Amino acid sequence: MRFAYYDRLSAARKRIYRASDAIDSVALPSELALAPVVGAIRHTLVADDRARLRAACQELVDSLTRGWQVPPVAIRVLAARPADDGGELHGLYEPPDGGTRARITVWMRTAQRRQVVAFKSFVRTLCHELCHHLDYELYALEETFHTEGFYKRESSLANALLEMESAAAGDSGSRARPQRDVGAESTRG
Repeated sequence: MRFAYYDRLSAARKRIYRASDAIDSVALPSELALAPVVGAIRHTLVADDRARLRAACQELVDSLTRGWQVPPVAIRVLAARPADDGGELHGLYEPPDGGTRARITVWMRTAQRRQVVAFKSFVRTLCHELCHHLDYELYALEETFHTEGFYKRESSLANALLEMESAAAGDSGSRARPQRDVGAESTRG
């Protein structure tokens, strides 16, 4: 299924869209011990510790980008999500520009109630933005589009990380319960 905006794309951009749409999963690099760092993301998010959360997110993304052998990405974690009439911005990917590293920005609190976002939502947002980076650096796409394939890649990456962390937490019995993200916010970007 192609999204409605496909029809407004140029022929060249339609080729990029179709190439993106054809890639429906992203495999984790082999032999990475990621469960502890995903667990650290869970615990620092629940503890509302933005500095340690940023460090844990950076460690996860650094491990993944090294494993895929793609350029690194700088991670920024900010407090409350920005919002306007279109909804809340959950994350933002900025490609490299003039010698600067690519950057992913994620927000750890909802815009309206300023509550810490749900762990799974946070991880999915981080994976979503990382998938934009992979479109350029791993798949060599000239643009990154929100295609059905893109969303499947995001989901495959997030699910693999969440399942890995859940299995490790289940084995240790030390899993903390995150606060619930109240309300369903729309995503942009």
